[in-house]
Amino acid sequence: MTEYKYKTIMLKLSGEALQGERGFGLCPDTLENIAAQVAEVALGGVRIGVVIGGGNIFRGQILAERGLNRVTGDHMGMLATVINALAMQDALERQGLATRVQSAISMYQFTEPFIRRRAIRHLEKGRVVIFASGTGNPYFTTDTAAVLRASEIGADIILKATNVDGIYDRDPRKDPGAVLHSTLTYMGAIHDRLEVMDTTAFSLAMENKIPLLVFNLLKFGNIRRALLGQPVGTMVSGD
Repeated sequence: MTEYKYKTIMLKLSGEALQGERGFGLCPDTLENIAAQVAEVALGGVRIGVVIGGGNIFRGQILAERGLNRVTGDHMGMLATVINALAMQDALERQGLATRVQSAISMYQFTEPFIRRRAIRHLEKGRVVIFASGTGNPYFTTDTAAVLRASEIGADIILKATNVDGIYDRDPRKDPGAVLHSTLTYMGAIHDRLEVMDTTAFSLAMENKIPLLVFNLLKFGNIRRALLGQPVGTMVSGD
């Protein structure tokens, strides 16, 4: 069996990561690609939790600017994350993995309620646990939810999937001269206002001493490379 550097991980996927080139909704090929990468390491014994955003289906901030109540928008966003979680569950199970979806809001017909001890037991049994509905509270992002759940399950690292190679000093899609950081500290990321995660998520990760790896999910095999300790993306830590 492959000896991975990290035994328990939290994978943070944005909703946009699931839409592929479509620009909206779910892309079956992208779901299959992500599920195959997760299966590659899960079948090797890595315990995996997943938190997914909902931005491919609903962007509450846009409607909030047009007058939608913020709390209502956040609740709608939580529902979008459940749709994505169920889609990812199906994709993972087609890869031969056992899964559970746990939701921070009650939806007993097709998800389990989030119960920390139950989630840990699922992970111990080799099941991939997909955490839906964020924290269950408005005003908190799914990035913060990923760090919170990572802390609760005792994850060794948080892997934040993006469509670029890591954290740059400037937007590489707008400036070809942007420089990729190989390592950063949490305080440095907060001070420089790097918009990879919100300040609450950064602070919670720093307080709980959980390293964060920002990497390019579009390069097949990057999850496995990261867990083997190979140089992938940008590592953010307290050091």
